[in-house]
Amino acid sequence: MTSLFLDTSYLIAVEVADDQNHKAAFEHWRKSLRSSSSPLLVTSSYIFTEVLTLLNSCGYHTKAVELGKNLLSSRSINLVHVDEELFYEGWAYFQKHKDKRYSLTDCVSFVLMKRLRIEKALTFDRHFAQAGFVKLP
Repeated sequence: MTSLFLDTSYLIAVEVADDQNHKAAFEHWRKSLRSSSSPLLVTSSYIFTEVLTLLNSCGYHTKAVELGKNLLSSRSINLVHVDEELFYEGWAYFQKHKDKRYSLTDCVSFVLMKRLRIEKALTFDRHFAQAGFVKLP
């Protein structure tokens, strides 16, 4: 089964109506849910905390709690907890790419995607393309 990585920028765009990418993300999400061959979505505990923190800091506490519950209970989303090994691999990736403006969360995501052989990410973050992944939508 094909897997897609689920990034912060996509989740925020789906959830926040005034996000610049909301329309594209919402339409893509709706079409994906209708598909009978929906891919497994993979994300990390770092993405989980980043999304909930961003939503809460923008005054969307209720939405953050609702999304958190949905992500944790979803059968179609594999939430990978960042362990010590993944953290240090992400940290090494971060240090190695001093010419980029990657966040540590980005670097952990890239390492996780490579580990799991995931080539495509649901994201609006150009850093995924810079790192050699395919951005969707």
